[in-house]
Amino acid sequence: MQLKPYNAEVVFAADSIVQIAGADIEALKVEAAQNPRRRKRICAHPDSGDRLHEMFIVHERGCYVRPHKHVDKCESLHVIEGTADAVFFHEDGSLRDVVTLGEYRTDGRFFYRVAGPVYHTLLISSPVFVFHETTGGPFRREDTIFAPWAPTEDQPDAVGAFTRRVTEAVAAFKRGRNPES
Repeated sequence: MQLKPYNAEVVFAADSIVQIAGADIEALKVEAAQNPRRRKRICAHPDSGDRLHEMFIVHERGCYVRPHKHVDKCESLHVIEGTADAVFFHEDGSLRDVVTLGEYRTDGRFFYRVAGPVYHTLLISSPVFVFHETTGGPFRREDTIFAPWAPTEDQPDAVGAFTRRVTEAVAAFKRGRNPES
């Protein structure tokens, strides 16, 4: 497969028939481990202007995904490897829902689709989380709205405190769903 580098975290597939193999995912995992933000993606679409965006993404545990929402776009996620919690928020930052994600043969959900603008993030619980994400294009930076109540990545202490608070809120949310936990 021919790849066109875009930046340190993103490559675009250059072939007209895109094929992803296990070796490609393994290479992506190696590259994510070397990336300062502990993430890497292969975009199966040819460029950011394409109408359909399909991405194979690797995030390592501890990777901060600032809560965000998308204007006029749906997003779906299909788990390939690992576990994470997809956390969905109300506009004020309170928890709306939590989807525990895992591989097909686990107890977790292996797929979700969210329609409309809902703030969301991922809390990675396995050493690595590999997923296939699909959304509408074209990509325009202004169509992604970051939550004003969540810290930016350049605030590591605030990110750590925020992540701890969200992790605790997720645990409480899950306990509330299952009285035996």
